[in-house]
Amino acid sequence: MSTINYSHLKALAIFASVVECGSFAEAARRLGTSRSRVSEQVAGLEASLDVRLLQRTTRQLMLTDEGNVVFSHAKKCHEILHGIDEDLRQPAPKGRVSITVTNDIAHKFLLPLLPEFKRRYPEIDLHIVSSDDKLDLIAQNIDVGIRIGLPRDDSLVGRVLYQEQFALYASPDYLKKYGEPKTIAELNNHTWILLSQLNSRIMHYLMLDNTPIDVTPKHYELCNSPHLVQEMVKAGLGISTLLPSTVQKEVASNELIRIFPSLGSETLLFTLVYPSRKHVPSRTRALIDYLVETCRFGNAASF
Repeated sequence: MSTINYSHLKALAIFASVVECGSFAEAARRLGTSRSRVSEQVAGLEASLDVRLLQRTTRQLMLTDEGNVVFSHAKKCHEILHGIDEDLRQPAPKGRVSITVTNDIAHKFLLPLLPEFKRRYPEIDLHIVSSDDKLDLIAQNIDVGIRIGLPRDDSLVGRVLYQEQFALYASPDYLKKYGEPKTIAELNNHTWILLSQLNSRIMHYLMLDNTPIDVTPKHYELCNSPHLVQEMVKAGLGISTLLPSTVQKEVASNELIRIFPSLGSETLLFTLVYPSRKHVPSRTRALIDYLVETCRFGNAASF
């Protein structure tokens, strides 16, 4: 029966390092461990194989005949580990990173940031999953996501990118046809375009001068896409709460008008979420750091 098993692979790699370095002390320095630990690993390997691999003197180490045989194989372990280390510690991050964002954020924020990201990291390939559904990052093997709110799942890390409040908007055509609401009662009589993910019930929870209020529109349309909600409001189909940073161009071009300025929502946190702080690949870390640096939605006017 063979005396070698998987538990010996580490000791074989350490033995190969000792031979290549010519001393236990130098091998320990390169491996980031102690001389005694290296000597212990080699001695344990010799005991397991029941052969002497090295002749030790105060001046040098010499391979025995058996040591030469073992080294011819052990150095392959060392070469494999060295190759893995080199590939994982490449100077420029490379590989594929997946990120999920809602459709409106994908078009209005992420897309304008991509050219500079690709200039900095040409070896990183992106897989962009544009979806208005809340996808399971771990189950669907997605590296990074941009979400509203902090993650409730302990397995996910959340880093706040930006804080913002919804504001109320309508199109000029809609206001010309139906008038601008001035009271809560009038708001209830207008047609609303509601984002279904945020409004599971008809009642709409908002803030009036920092005081919580409920708006219960008599007529409303439901939609699960933030981008389509904006387009429906632009088309004059109703009024809706939208994120100011997502409609700056439309407001500047008079396609949308902010109404009832004292009305808004609670502060929302936009967060970057990913599965773990530990052992994050360099390609994923590069995207995370870049988004934290540049994806500040409050600066959306420059996008």
